Amino acid sequence: MLDVLYEDNHLIAINKKSGDIVQGDKTGDTPLSDFVKTYIKKKYNKPGEVFLGTIHRLDRPTSGIVLYARTSKALSRMNEQFREKKVQKTYWAVVNNAPPNTSETLDNYLQKNQKQNKSYVRKGENGKHAILDYKLLKKLDNFFLLEVKPKTGRHHQIRVQLANIGCIIKGDLKYGAKRSNKDASIHLLAQKLEFIHPVKKEPITIVATTPKGSVWEACK
Repeated sequence: MLDVLYEDNHLIAINKKSGDIVQGDKTGDTPLSDFVKTYIKKKYNKPGEVFLGTIHRLDRPTSGIVLYARTSKALSRMNEQFREKKVQKTYWAVVNNAPPNTSETLDNYLQKNQKQNKSYVRKGENGKHAILDYKLLKKLDNFFLLEVKPKTGRHHQIRVQLANIGCIIKGDLKYGAKRSNKDASIHLLAQKLEFIHPVKKEPITIVATTPKGSVWEACK
């Protein structure tokens, strides 16, 4: 069942479950976009192909808001907003250690290793510039909840930049977690998306509910 967070004639936002892939890849698994097309086709009794444009992506083990465009006009206008950094993305990350400060801006250069599908922080200016703001929201029993606002959109940016300051996301084996989560998820949620509607020109805020599980429940 799709968890639809927002829907009109121009856009549709889904609360992605961990494990869903946003767009088709080499695994050959059915992407979330196909399920959304089927949902639209059935709901609106649409004949023929359904247009659905992928505006942005989330890593497979990450959960939360994925926004798709239902028209080519909405797609090009939203792509422009993302390109011009006019979209405010907010994530929640559950990490193993308290961060060095209660809030901070992280500024690094990242390099992607294609073979490993992993990014690394590089010294100097080798790689792509990556900036994010974090804030400590809550101390949980064994973990810490951070609010993260990325200013750039680099490969695995939040995961690698937080791990670099000793704040490894729960379940994220790739970036140093001691153990995986049972469902292979990581505790990273695309929690909020704020932007100007591409056609109506009104401010839109979409908020995702947290996934199931006791740790996420404690974050509320």
